[in-house]
Amino acid sequence: MIVARNFSGKTVGVFGLARSGISATQALAQAGARVFAWDDNASARVNLSGVMEAAWQEWPWNEVNAVVLSPGVPFTHPMPHAIASHARALGIEVIGDVELFAREIRRDQARPGKAPVIAVTGTNGKSTTTALIGHILSACGFDAQVGGNIGKPVLDLSPPAGRTVYALEISSYQIDLSPGLRPDVGVLTNITPDHLDRHGTLENYAAVKARLLQQTAKDGCVCIGVDDPNASAICTRLSSNGGPQAIPVAIGKVLGSGIFAIDGALYDALGGRAIKVMDLACAEHLPGAHNWQNAALAYAAVRPFVKDAKAVADAIARFPGLPHRIEDVGRAGKVRFINDSKATNADAAERALVCFSDIYWIVGGRPKEGGIASLRPHFSRIRKAYLIGEAADDFARTLSGQVPFQTAGTLAHAVELAFADARASNAAAPVVLLSPACASFDQFRDYEERGDAFRALVREIASHPVKEAS
Repeated sequence: MIVARNFSGKTVGVFGLARSGISATQALAQAGARVFAWDDNASARVNLSGVMEAAWQEWPWNEVNAVVLSPGVPFTHPMPHAIASHARALGIEVIGDVELFAREIRRDQARPGKAPVIAVTGTNGKSTTTALIGHILSACGFDAQVGGNIGKPVLDLSPPAGRTVYALEISSYQIDLSPGLRPDVGVLTNITPDHLDRHGTLENYAAVKARLLQQTAKDGCVCIGVDDPNASAICTRLSSNGGPQAIPVAIGKVLGSGIFAIDGALYDALGGRAIKVMDLACAEHLPGAHNWQNAALAYAAVRPFVKDAKAVADAIARFPGLPHRIEDVGRAGKVRFINDSKATNADAAERALVCFSDIYWIVGGRPKEGGIASLRPHFSRIRKAYLIGEAADDFARTLSGQVPFQTAGTLAHAVELAFADARASNAAAPVVLLSPACASFDQFRDYEERGDAFRALVREIASHPVKEAS
């Protein structure tokens, strides 16, 4: 654990006791801080060592030095949670666990042999890109510590050692609460409408993403996917402001200077001419053009640390894939099951839909703005859809007359129905695809719990001999 020594002897309130909140309480308590903790959800309140559990209204506010807010708690839009407004009215700083990490790392970086930080944000692809960066660094002999919005909370990572590099996925909510994060490499995958309930407008959302890149160390670099207009505009702006080197990354087009992938091959054009790095077809767990972008961004991000392009290419080819992202979780007879639970919006779901045909699609949950109308160009790939969760009625209207569908309600029922239909179909290799295009919070704690539930259902199906329908 990374101990929050900057708050030793101080009084800190922690609000929100999910994984990052619990991690923050322990990092503060181990540093000798006086910690008050609370969560409005009674089931999240647990006995934590060295921590005083008390409703936030009862905290000794005249003694509180800072409030550590869970990234899931509204900080700006649609309106700040009452605790955030109360703290700011008293002039008390409101930060997140990533800010605690940033202050500790900055403190360590004053010593010889600092541990670099690579911070990845964006709407889609950031988890795969972050995991791939960590995989490449590990394969090349670094102590890659991967966490943040993926896997371990950032304070649960190991303290810096001789060859430590931190690869962090950072959400827009975490950026809002991390003004002191100064990554050595900032990565922006793309920007499409998402989380507008928390940021108000696309412009606000893009501005938050851009802030992480603006905070990147001036002697570092920023790697930006330039295939969408919002991210491209950020790259143009940062290229001319005298800050860190801006490296554009593109898919399907040649760049005079930058990193790009075209016709399934990755090229490095940062040295004045384009040099082929690898054929991406050999990376079997990175299917589709969206994964070409992830690979290109990861290559650009590790370039300051690994000069051997062949070593990077070899590591990319051996990447095992990311759980819950176009993850092959099993087969039963001719039916293949793909877990894409991390696809929490339509843009993310599109990346899975284009990889397959003869799809039996499990879709739904808590809907995002825009629904699934943008996926109409891919409806021809879908044999049938199975609607779950709060979005079922809205999605039924979108699919009506274009894709056969059935309202299943729950994930378990959807898997049962989809498997039966896929197994009985005339398709040679049907795919049951969980790619919900929705948040999970109506029926599950998070997308991981939803994906784990899908895996368990598939294991149960696969454990029984399957006799193909005649």
